[in-house]
Amino acid sequence: MNIADTYTGHVEPGGDAARRTLDGLTITKLSVGPMDNNAYLLVCREQNEALLIDAANDPERISDLIGHGPDRPALRTVVTTHQHADHWQALGAVAGANGANTAAHPLDAEPLPVPPDFLVEHGDTLKVGAVTLEVIHLRGHTPGSIALLYRDPSGHPHLFTGDSLFPGGVGKTSSPENFTSLLDDVETRIFGELPDDTWFYPGHGDDSTLGEQRPHLKEWRERGW
Repeated sequence: MNIADTYTGHVEPGGDAARRTLDGLTITKLSVGPMDNNAYLLVCREQNEALLIDAANDPERISDLIGHGPDRPALRTVVTTHQHADHWQALGAVAGANGANTAAHPLDAEPLPVPPDFLVEHGDTLKVGAVTLEVIHLRGHTPGSIALLYRDPSGHPHLFTGDSLFPGGVGKTSSPENFTSLLDDVETRIFGELPDDTWFYPGHGDDSTLGEQRPHLKEWRERGW
């Protein structure tokens, strides 16, 4: 698999992966499956251990992303951001092939094809080698949707939002009540806590920053679900 080292936040379905290299972590983005799902491979540069966010589809492509040589990272954990089936089609295959643990929020655990080894709640942390990720529960797209936050000590924060936040609005909801719940959580737990230079990585499509999206929060609420 070809991995581009010029990271823009855009990847093409069936195309190359894109890697961003930070001091302590590499972030590699890959589009998989017919719904242009994003899978993110995070690798601790110090310990060469990896965590995968959303084994959405195409287990062979994800395997190629991890690599096959002796220097490939050890995949320790696969996190599923929420219960929708397009985000876990490759979960069993990828976790099984790598002997990786799986993690999800308890409210979204039941529909998953593999029972999670770890249940994570708001405020919990997950480790990728020497790197720590924070769990943020965002209620509304599904009951147990989560985001993962990496506070880069050498730069800006990096936030993996699943289908809860995209450039242009929050994720799809099934009722006005769920929309209000999701937007409230996104406003208070993300925009209310993190700076404008936070780069976020959604479950589909291109990335953005909180600064680019912050001016539109009122517009999103007025637009409604």
